[in-house]
Amino acid sequence: MSIHQGPAISVNDVIFSYGKRLVLNHLSIEIPTGQIFGLLEANGSGKTTLLKLIVGLLKPNSGSVQVFGERPSTKFAERIGYMPQLSAVYQELSVQENVDFFASMYGSFDKRARQQAVERTIATVGLTERRRDSVLSLSGGMRQRVSLAIALVHSPSLLMLDEPTVGLDPELRASFWQHFRELADQGSTLVLSSHTMDDAAHCDRLVFLQEGHIVADGSPSGLKAATGNPNASLEEVFLYFVRESKSIGSS
Repeated sequence: MSIHQGPAISVNDVIFSYGKRLVLNHLSIEIPTGQIFGLLEANGSGKTTLLKLIVGLLKPNSGSVQVFGERPSTKFAERIGYMPQLSAVYQELSVQENVDFFASMYGSFDKRARQQAVERTIATVGLTERRRDSVLSLSGGMRQRVSLAIALVHSPSLLMLDEPTVGLDPELRASFWQHFRELADQGSTLVLSSHTMDDAAHCDRLVFLQEGHIVADGSPSGLKAATGNPNASLEEVFLYFVRESKSIGSS
């Protein structure tokens, strides 16, 4: 497969609705390779919907989505890791069985290499001591770790993360972000949907969505400076741009 030289993701004038409810309104975004890109939204389902469009689980009503220069399809499955907001693991299987099963689905490992990848990834999410336990016996935070391990096990070029740190303690969250940064430094692209400002602070670039369109786009420090208060918290920055958008819309 040839190496794509353009942006990892290109979203061009996308409209998407659930019935009569408009979720994305003429949305356009380009995400370059090697960037940690964060999506935040005041309410609604726009950010999760966008992630599903990028991985090909949904199709836009109009406009286009491209991943590695082509429309999302199963041909890119081995290059994309997706961690959904709601856990999609098999409850009755052990941690190791879950991660191994999904690793085998990508078909890119021989048995020995797959075993090593599974063990390494389970260690990354801090579940080595619980690897033989069924997912049903785990806490909500631990199940989040299993979902992340499944998304990471095949070393994807593009990692899609929907609320990845929900239920994690601060120490584990910090270790996750250290790993995310290492992945980006190695050339992987990460797209993160979150409402947690701690997560947002780690991103290279943030986009704030309001009613299906972009109200702000920039680095955390750049967005702070744009409010006129470089010392503002990201929560204050987010609320500032949401208010600005509503003010413009009502004028």
